[in-house]
Amino acid sequence: MDPEFVAAVARAAVGEKVNVSQFCREHGVSRDTFYRYVARVRSEAANGFIRRSTAPRHRPTALGAEVAEAVLRARKELADEGWDNGPISIRWRLEKAGFAPVPSKSAIYRILCEHGQIEPEPRKRPRTRRRFEYSDPNGCWQIDGMEYYLADGQKVCIVQILDDHSRLDVGSYAAASENGTDTWAALQQAFAGHGLPVKVLSDNGLAFSGKHRGQRVELERHLAEHGVTAIASRPYRPQTCGKNERVHRTLRKWLAARPPAENLAVLQQLLEDYRHIYNNHRRHQSLDGHTPRQRYDASPKATPATGRNTPSGRTQRTVSATGVIAFSGYSIVLGRNWTGHTATVFWQGDRVTIMIGDTIARQLTLNRAVRYQPLNTKLSDKS
Repeated sequence: MDPEFVAAVARAAVGEKVNVSQFCREHGVSRDTFYRYVARVRSEAANGFIRRSTAPRHRPTALGAEVAEAVLRARKELADEGWDNGPISIRWRLEKAGFAPVPSKSAIYRILCEHGQIEPEPRKRPRTRRRFEYSDPNGCWQIDGMEYYLADGQKVCIVQILDDHSRLDVGSYAAASENGTDTWAALQQAFAGHGLPVKVLSDNGLAFSGKHRGQRVELERHLAEHGVTAIASRPYRPQTCGKNERVHRTLRKWLAARPPAENLAVLQQLLEDYRHIYNNHRRHQSLDGHTPRQRYDASPKATPATGRNTPSGRTQRTVSATGVIAFSGYSIVLGRNWTGHTATVFWQGDRVTIMIGDTIARQLTLNRAVRYQPLNTKLSDKS
């Protein structure tokens, strides 16, 4: 407090003559403020100069200690269990426990801020991102692998399969690594429990897709044989598989709240426990508060078109000086007598017919165990 202001107010309070207008003008103080302090000093003496709190005397939005305690307890329970523990999740936990009245999301947010549980963030412009999802269950499944370390430090893989429409975890499979054999085994288990999807979306990991490498991997071949279309995201576009990336984060958090598994069998049991809770009991913000199971069971399931969905096509290749053409990541031998000619390749799945002009230069079924497809081998040629 400015000593000159204190002296002027004190003199005015006891009746001394003070040029209030001139004093306030010179010291940048309003007349209302000056006379307010004069009134305070007359009734409280020196205590009249103590600053008053500007906080309101009554806070209509303030909640009692019981509510704050319930909010903090729910947050800790969710964190200990390895689940999301933000205001929406806390509100659902209180609602499930029968707590009444259930505080609003904003009230829970204020309690968390007041107790140092979260740092308030400045208001941000809301994102106008359009969320895409398939209209029916089994319209598309997303598949991806995530790393996990066993108790002895060994790195293994969890193959996680998610229904795009409902976010249902249709399969979480403990595997030694991200490889084609275990990936196909994970899908077979998911098929047994939920039927066949129309499409399976993956990233460009070699266990899932060879599309951008000019070839088909075993998994794509198996899916085609079952009438399921395999699709892959564009390279360096992880947001295409964003739902699976998000559910990886949920699973990692849940597993981190538990001791590391000793082996794949123990890990698989953990994954089964997680799937049961996640699918049937964990309400999802993107599903309007429903569980994935509720969303999955609410609509008829999409099914693949009848018949085999085997890719086919026609392309042309120039025969090299060694009598070979390159096709689908394989080297197919035709013979040096065709050097320099243009070969037309007709293919459906692994079955290939190659014509040069009006002559069939070769017919074969690709042997995907080897890259080089020689002439006159029982493994590759089809009579």
